[in-house]
Amino acid sequence: AGDTLIVEEEPSPAQPASPALAKRAMSSAAREAAPVLARRVVPADNSCLFTSVSYVVEGGVYDPACAPEMRSLIAQIVASDPESYCEAVLGKTNREYCEWIRKEETWGGAIEVSILSKFYQCEICVVDTQTVRIDRFGEDAGYTKRVLLIYDGIHYDPLERKIPDSDVPPQTIFSTADDIVLAQALELADDARRKRQFTDVNRFTLRCMVCQKGLTGQAEAREHAKETGHTNFGEV
Repeated sequence: AGDTLIVEEEPSPAQPASPALAKRAMSSAAREAAPVLARRVVPADNSCLFTSVSYVVEGGVYDPACAPEMRSLIAQIVASDPESYCEAVLGKTNREYCEWIRKEETWGGAIEVSILSKFYQCEICVVDTQTVRIDRFGEDAGYTKRVLLIYDGIHYDPLERKIPDSDVPPQTIFSTADDIVLAQALELADDARRKRQFTDVNRFTLRCMVCQKGLTGQAEAREHAKETGHTNFGEV
């Protein structure tokens, strides 16, 4: 009498998560860790093309001082082959072009991308956010490597595939057999176009920073440069 009986209940075993819940959790984690293609913004300093190309071909290494070296490289290549790089191709004499491209205020474009594609032996894809089109320089050269830039009408940025919020280095060099990255680049361009993140080169307003003359569009800027020799323009 007076004894107390203590009964201990067996703890109920933990119920395994349902397969559907586990699958959703794994899918969510995989999405968070999946690498995405993104723009890596570089300064708008008249040398964005050279900075962007350097960044992607060097595997995601940013070198803000690379532009003079790349300009000099292009000038040397052009000067060494005056037959291929003649006035009809360059829009100016070979010698004039070589002097012009070395100037820090000179913008790079399709000619320079083509030269750099050959030098680095890789396909350089330029994704245009206004037209949602990809121009593939070196496409028929049989290169195995591909790098990507995004272009809004006046400014170039490099594209990289990276895991968000991760210390894992980004990927900037892709196989030319990787068509998925091209589709992802077009999605980025289309998103930028819908947000109107582009510059209409036929309508945007410029000012000549030498004589302060106002100009409209790329064609007027080119004509002004041809007439005056002024090549330093700023967007208004």
